[in-house]
Amino acid sequence: MDRGIPGSKRHLIVDGGGLPLAAVLTGAEVHGSKVLKRLIEGVERVSGRKGRPRKKPDKLHADKGYDYPRCRRFLRRQVIKARIARRGVDTGERLGRHPVGS
Repeated sequence: MDRGIPGSKRHLIVDGGGLPLAAVLTGAEVHGSKVLKRLIEGVERVSGRKGRPRKKPDKLHADKGYDYPRCRRFLRRQVIKARIARRGVDTGERLGRHPVGS
């Protein structure tokens, strides 16, 4: 989006069933990769199973907009497996599809 155009973007993290876990509203000129940390930190504890409620996801699927070393480093420090489409390599058609067992 052109930096001179006013507007806003909604950045979301959803679970596997599409239920929103965290949302951040930014200006249209803010790049999505700069919001990743705020999104991960915005996820509330998820209960339902026995034991301590989970705070962080095991795995994160993301589009090419998050394919930056700073995003991958942040996820690695948080012990979250990154499944991010690679810029210039992966196509958007396969986003979210992965072999069974990985």
